[in-house]
Amino acid sequence: MPDPIFAHPLLARVYDSFDGDRDDLAAYVATAAELTARHVLDVGCGTGSLAVLLAGSGRTVVGVDPAEESLRVARSKDRAGSVRWIHGDAAALPALDVDLAMMTGNVAQVFLTDDGWDRAPQGIHTALRPHGHLVFETRRPERHAWEEWAVDVDPVTLDIAGIGLVERRQEVTDVSLPFVSFRYTYRFLADGVVVTSDSTVRFRGRGEVESSLVANGYGVLDVREAPDRPGCEFVFVAERST
Repeated sequence: MPDPIFAHPLLARVYDSFDGDRDDLAAYVATAAELTARHVLDVGCGTGSLAVLLAGSGRTVVGVDPAEESLRVARSKDRAGSVRWIHGDAAALPALDVDLAMMTGNVAQVFLTDDGWDRAPQGIHTALRPHGHLVFETRRPERHAWEEWAVDVDPVTLDIAGIGLVERRQEVTDVSLPFVSFRYTYRFLADGVVVTSDSTVRFRGRGEVESSLVANGYGVLDVREAPDRPGCEFVFVAERST
């Protein structure tokens, strides 16, 4: 089940405002061009920021996400109806014959068990054409991102059109590596409504990820830096090999 930050009707509506302008997505559009991908799958597409960008560049795009409320926001951005939106998860994808599958926003870290993670690249494997590519990011465990999260506790308040002032607070609630849990608390100041969202992510090392990709029918072509976050994340470029 998706976390409330993606699935709650109020939180899905304010997600983009707190997520910022997503400068990081330009690198993924450039990667799609580098790999000459014309048919792209956005796994864990959320509110559709990347999918809409890719469609705007002339590509055929499919976005899949388990959070219907996030997809509702995504569909509202896709005014031309150019993206195919699928309510579902990576483990149960149909054969889409896409050239490229992408996972941004550290979606790879939401799969907490080994079995859950293995089913994601297996499902994506089904959706890819032979020798299609999988590109995704995941935070480097050695970077200890949770330590920065733990000190970044000042509330952020935004005035969001149609909603009003919304305050968000973040706190790290548990560090039991490789798992880190955190909580977002949103206060809607116009009416005093408070909504919380608890999440847990798993940190996997480079070798662990590479081994799992090979075991699930991929060859690892490259492991890159995120251009806007050097030293913070691995960006894996893999090819369907079976």
